[in-house]
Amino acid sequence: DVQLQASGGGLGQVGGSLRLSCSVAGLIFEDYVIGWFRQAPGKGREGVACISGRNGMLYYDDSAKGQSTIVSDNAKKMVYLLLRKLRPEDTAVYYCAVAPISRFGLNPGEYDYWGRGTQVTVGT
Repeated sequence: DVQLQASGGGLGQVGGSLRLSCSVAGLIFEDYVIGWFRQAPGKGREGVACISGRNGMLYYDDSAKGQSTIVSDNAKKMVYLLLRKLRPEDTAVYYCAVAPISRFGLNPGEYDYWGRGTQVTVGT
């Protein structure tokens, strides 16, 4: 079975940083793109960043450029999302998900498997 587990959320301070982790199991890492998404209260799920498990190609949503960094460790089947310069509007549940490599991008509808999410709360 495919299993994704997001962790690393918590309370962050404005201007601070948090590193989220996503462990992936039950699939061939190199055949998938791994994406990070978030859903703020009362809003839809939006893409943050994704990375190809095959060649490391990256893609960031415009809102995440300069503030987020996505990194993968293929040997460990882990994907990390570093959030910097935290703002209150970054408060959301963050999810990792996987899609076949042919669907590279940040369309949530293209992703087949989702983890449970980890809560990030940014306070002053």
